[in-house]
Amino acid sequence: MSLASPFWDVPAMGDYAYDWALVDVETSGLIARRDRVLSVAVITIGPDGEQTGELSTLLNPGCDPGPVEVHGLTVERLQGAPTFDQVAGRIGAMLQDRVLVAHNAQFDYDFLAHEFARARMWLPVSQRLCTLALNRQVDPPTDDMKLGTLAAHYGVSQQRAHDALDDTRVLAGILRASLREAARLDLPLPLVTCPPRTESQFSPKPPKTPCAYRNPGRLTPGGPLQQGMKVAITGETAHARAELVGRAVAAGLNMMTSVSRHTSVLVTNEPTADSAKARRALAEGVPVIDEQSFLRLLADVQPGTAHEATAVGTAPVTVPEAEQVGPVEVVSTTTAAVPTLEAATLPTASPCVSVPAPRQSGPSAGSSDKPLAGRRVLVLGGVHTDAAAARTRVVELGGSAAINLSASVTDVVLLPGGEDDRRMRRITALELPVRDLHWLASPTATDHNAVAVRLQDPHVMPRGGVIDLPMPHSGPAPEWYITAGWAPQSDCGIDLVAFLLDEDEQVTFDEDFIFYGAPESPAGTVRLLTGGPAEQTIALDLASLPPATRKIVVAAAIDGATTFGTVGAIQISAAPGSSGAPLARATLDAATTERTMLLAEIYRRGAVWRLRAVGQGYDHGLDALARGYGVDIAD
Repeated sequence: MSLASPFWDVPAMGDYAYDWALVDVETSGLIARRDRVLSVAVITIGPDGEQTGELSTLLNPGCDPGPVEVHGLTVERLQGAPTFDQVAGRIGAMLQDRVLVAHNAQFDYDFLAHEFARARMWLPVSQRLCTLALNRQVDPPTDDMKLGTLAAHYGVSQQRAHDALDDTRVLAGILRASLREAARLDLPLPLVTCPPRTESQFSPKPPKTPCAYRNPGRLTPGGPLQQGMKVAITGETAHARAELVGRAVAAGLNMMTSVSRHTSVLVTNEPTADSAKARRALAEGVPVIDEQSFLRLLADVQPGTAHEATAVGTAPVTVPEAEQVGPVEVVSTTTAAVPTLEAATLPTASPCVSVPAPRQSGPSAGSSDKPLAGRRVLVLGGVHTDAAAARTRVVELGGSAAINLSASVTDVVLLPGGEDDRRMRRITALELPVRDLHWLASPTATDHNAVAVRLQDPHVMPRGGVIDLPMPHSGPAPEWYITAGWAPQSDCGIDLVAFLLDEDEQVTFDEDFIFYGAPESPAGTVRLLTGGPAEQTIALDLASLPPATRKIVVAAAIDGATTFGTVGAIQISAAPGSSGAPLARATLDAATTERTMLLAEIYRRGAVWRLRAVGQGYDHGLDALARGYGVDIAD
């Protein structure tokens, strides 16, 4: 099969031409460290669009094949198929020196990485491209980003869904069409660098049983230990460390691997030792006792207060599902600040905000009070405060503020200096309407050009807006994907992080801090996913979180001295599943001198989970933000 066709215009591809390895795997489950690959297909394509190779094989995983109703791969069909290690060499040769391409590429990449690790081999992939992330940048007028939906949009024939080889051939058609759209819009490809990995380096540790009790605070001089106290140990001990930890956990204490301002007591036989924990305890005023005192107090640990037990569900989706979400709360834009951190000065939003009801997109969606309903407006130029004010005005008028050029952008507002933006050449070629600032004062219905129609546009959430996260009445609850995107940066890196907090706004234990160094919680309920250098996602299995987790805070931090005022707006969206249609979207750009920003909170309220768009920035770095929630980041 050749991709050299009218859809693959080689002279026009330029920076979009690579050696590609298109991959699809069918698996026994969804967790790469636990489940196995049942079939794999690889198609290699050269920069000229010519197919250079193809491999497709079933695999005998040596385990239950899982959801046969999805992939159709029974034990009988897999019997006699090769094991992964028997074909790993052939697969590796096809991946070598090529960009791995997949739909939800991190999923396929992680499964292959684990299979190669089990075969005691390296996964020879240095870059990957996710067609989901690429199409989130292109933003075609589709109702979701599923493989079949994109195939129908781009006119690609699909024969057998969930067949690895057919899915890979469909992926080839989607890739070429998506690359043409990216080239038309002059979008940078969201290539992700993939460092060498082995299973031991990226497998989460076995789940730690969360402490059942709330942290009562610090140990008082002469007072008893109480269940729920956070205890850390440092230095040499007479008893084995595992024994001390085991006895403490059995007594109801919460054993931590680092010291923060929430630590109740540090146990050490060398209080003057120059360890990181001892230095932090001294800086935070954490009480310090020796091992013998700790053992004596362990003999009489006082009862603690259990975490609040809440029957947590999700807001049901009422019919028609595509047009309804759960009830919307009207809330103040004031958000709880991180303890001990000074809030940065931010422009004040309206005292009360709410999320508008779902609406149909397209020209008919506008009204006299929301004339920009159904429109996506890109603001270029201006100083940060003026650009932020213009985007805020777009949202007030019912529109959605874009941060990058995409196929869904309907209008461009040009502020002083915007004419020098590199995107203006492409905007002119696309003949997009370019407006000045006066247009935002009173846009009228006559300003509406044709708008591509989606079944449902995402809710446009203002800063402080809150919405319930709906779920179906029956069936498995989907993961919620909270995706953050920004304009590509050349001089700094931006990291997405998440904190799983209890009712006291603390992490229960250190592993409840999800970041690039620990991208998955021990139980796999919260994961950090990378879609490209300008997009990262926090995936949440809300139905499986322990009762102690009351809130998940999603934040962004800049690596270096650059501030969010220089980076510009951050866009967040919430979608059910990796390829689901976004339910809500918010553009957050109130920050100026801040280096960390709280983007969103997902929190329990009664029997539902809710999402709040926050947009609160801090001048402090990630280490100070983490300490505010009870995590100490080692240098």
